[in-house]
Amino acid sequence: MKKKKVMFFIYQMGSGGAARTLLNILNHMNEHEFEPILVTLNFNGNYETYLKSNIKFIKLDTKRLRSAIIPLAKLIRKERPHIVFSTIPVYNTVAIFGRLLSFTKTKNIVREAALLGGSFRENISLRIFGLIYRFASKVISLSEGVKKNLINRYNVKEKNIQVIYNPIDLDKIQHLANYGKILEKHHYIFEKDASIIVTAGRLVKEKDHFTLIRAFANVNKHINSELLILGEGELEHQLKSLAKDLGIKQKVHFIGFQQNPYIYFKRADLFVLSSVNEGFGHVLVESLAVGTPVVSTNCKPGAEEVLMDGKFGRICQVGDVDGLANSMYETLMMPEYEKKKVIKRGITRAKDFDAKVIVKQYEETFNQVIGEKNRHRQRS
Repeated sequence: MKKKKVMFFIYQMGSGGAARTLLNILNHMNEHEFEPILVTLNFNGNYETYLKSNIKFIKLDTKRLRSAIIPLAKLIRKERPHIVFSTIPVYNTVAIFGRLLSFTKTKNIVREAALLGGSFRENISLRIFGLIYRFASKVISLSEGVKKNLINRYNVKEKNIQVIYNPIDLDKIQHLANYGKILEKHHYIFEKDASIIVTAGRLVKEKDHFTLIRAFANVNKHINSELLILGEGELEHQLKSLAKDLGIKQKVHFIGFQQNPYIYFKRADLFVLSSVNEGFGHVLVESLAVGTPVVSTNCKPGAEEVLMDGKFGRICQVGDVDGLANSMYETLMMPEYEKKKVIKRGITRAKDFDAKVIVKQYEETFNQVIGEKNRHRQRS
């Protein structure tokens, strides 16, 4: 049987959630049925080393996204994939234009992972993206909340949207968590007689580490604790200044991007997500998978859906310092028997997002679109 060729297009295989999602899809696709191809711009990304060696990986000879349309079109014409799959609006736009200019019968599937929009200008931009998405055969939505946003702000028809949650590589996460090693320069943090609180994410406004640091300062008045912040970003200097002003500079550790964050998650007593909004909340599932209790802001729509309105982890309002501090304190002070129940429920919940389960949903969608394509050929 001839394999179905699916081309995945992204800017680079960097350290973000979009690259991680594509990596999990690529590495778990049925090799007997599909032939995946990964295409990026000319960058070296953190996740490239985790890509299976038998997957074709092509870098376009440009670092400018708008300059990628013609090279991508030529590559589509050369490779003749059944589908071009992309994620994030600007990348989706390039993928659609590249496919159109290839003058092939290839189809586009685009993915939306964030709850975008709000201001007048942003909403106008989303309507434009929605018009472009009409040239795609299917729009994959990361969650039910993102789906509603696609309908209301992008004006995408509901029948063209398929909700598929992020795939999580549970086997790999648990292996890295169990057999990985904390970097030697971080050993001193875990050797202290203190509760370890961890978070992970880019140091940008949307992640709202300011609220987390203020909440941590309140918690630290009652519980001897240490805060580990995994991630890099433009706000690092301001966040360090806040920790200094609050008198907790020695308690807040900025340890940057980590190839293996899971060993830090597993060794922590609590994982906290303080985001303003999240399309999914990847790190929440990863933390649950390694047996670490979680606390999250009500960052729509991701946290609500992953934690099922608090069933699998405490939820407080976005930007609420006192509410976040109380949730953190109450979780850290749980009796041991209750903590074991919380951990067990969390591990069970994480299995709902196992890559083995989620990637099958992607494959079904690919087959559906390819099937429609074949039917159209037969009619013509």
